[in-house]
Amino acid sequence: MLSILLEKLKEVLYSVIPITVLVLILNFLFLRLDSLLIVRFLMGSLLIIIGLTIFLFGIDIGITPIGENMGRLLMRLSTIVGIGLLALVLGFFISIAEPDLHILAQQVENIALKTMSKNFVVLVVSLGVGAMISVGILRIVKQVRLTKVFIGAYCVIFALVALVPQEYVAMAFDASGATTGALTVPFMLALAYGVAIRQRDSLKAEADSFGLVGLASSGAIMGLLFAVALFRPQLPNSETLVTAEPAVSSGLVQPFIDILPYTLQDVAFALLPIVIIFLLANGFYLRLPKRTRRQIFVGIIYSFIGLIVFLVGVNGGFMEIGRLIGFQLATTQSKIVLLVVGFLMGVTTILAEPAVLVLSQQIEETTAGSVKKTWLYFALCTGVGLAILFALSRILYPGVHLYHFLITGYVIIFIIIFKVPELFVGMAFDSGGVASGPMTATFIFAFVQGIAHATDPSNIILNSFGMITMVAMMPILSIMLLGIFYQFMLTRSRIGKGEDDYE
Repeated sequence: MLSILLEKLKEVLYSVIPITVLVLILNFLFLRLDSLLIVRFLMGSLLIIIGLTIFLFGIDIGITPIGENMGRLLMRLSTIVGIGLLALVLGFFISIAEPDLHILAQQVENIALKTMSKNFVVLVVSLGVGAMISVGILRIVKQVRLTKVFIGAYCVIFALVALVPQEYVAMAFDASGATTGALTVPFMLALAYGVAIRQRDSLKAEADSFGLVGLASSGAIMGLLFAVALFRPQLPNSETLVTAEPAVSSGLVQPFIDILPYTLQDVAFALLPIVIIFLLANGFYLRLPKRTRRQIFVGIIYSFIGLIVFLVGVNGGFMEIGRLIGFQLATTQSKIVLLVVGFLMGVTTILAEPAVLVLSQQIEETTAGSVKKTWLYFALCTGVGLAILFALSRILYPGVHLYHFLITGYVIIFIIIFKVPELFVGMAFDSGGVASGPMTATFIFAFVQGIAHATDPSNIILNSFGMITMVAMMPILSIMLLGIFYQFMLTRSRIGKGEDDYE
């Protein structure tokens, strides 16, 4: 156990140190942040390292086995209707418990002047997620090509886009990232794996292990777009906000203490449905050995503690400094500097996303090392870095709009999707979901919000929406390009051997 923890610690250190060093360099070169804030940021970094190490260990021995066993349980059901209904219920309750979704829903409620309540947003998004998880599981069972399902899903999405105001488009696409958090992603990945491994074709099972997270993300978009198209909530008029620099919280430890009760509540609420579902499934169907059950519950406890420590570190030590860095850079530096810093922020922050670490590990294990973590990290870092750069360009250059990027990006994606191996299609859409996790939703969101505050305070909330949209889209494109490169290299290596291309 100690050796595994040390291995996780090493992995986390490589992930968290880059963003920590970048912030310190920015402070030395361009900024003069309060020393109290810098110390609190370093404390937050330490908490993130400790929490993420414990959390990843807990995921391996707790959450992942639950997801895999639930996947096997789905395959034991005798009817397609039963499989679909159970998958829908699992998806709905996993989504409705995601803390990031509740944060987004509160923002939607505020901007829509309560014409769409927080609970209503959570409900419609979770129904969309549950429906698409059901579709994703049935796709694996019925052996439907993943490419066809994604094309159909996004045809529905863009048909709904034409019916709603542009501002709600950004919110809906942001919801796709908010529903795929640190707990839901490992569960969904394990659920898909538990269903896929029942197939006799090992290569097909590899490909079918991925794609469920991406389909869940598309369900979140559909759910909110459908609700907006149906109920037509009205946006408020823009109100001028005070452009003063954001205030710094007092005290070194107090911000961490203040956030702790809310974090405890959110994490407990997120884990509770998973625990209840597992207890019911084990009591009536699985009947796992006592030793296995004990290990799973130990893993749940580790996941609970680790996620709390991680989120306290992010919210107490990172959010405030992210907002101040964005505000100060926007008021003192050129647009080019802002875009370069935004790119570097995206590159370094994505490395510390817990779900990215989980996905990369599963990809390497599922493909027996043929797809390396380093390849995935390079593609993700490049994609998310460009996503933040594009998101900032919307704020800095008024003529640039979100739909310019969305239309261009998804047109390219659905042109090259037919050239990408099936395995990479699932990986790509899953990567879009995992890239927009708690680090992005807090630190990068705060950074972008700080720049929006300094640049155009009357549209600070609207400009903040859309950043997660870009972060969710660009990794899809970058991983697909990686798949084309992988296919090219594999084809070259098989020239003269008479082997078929990898599908």
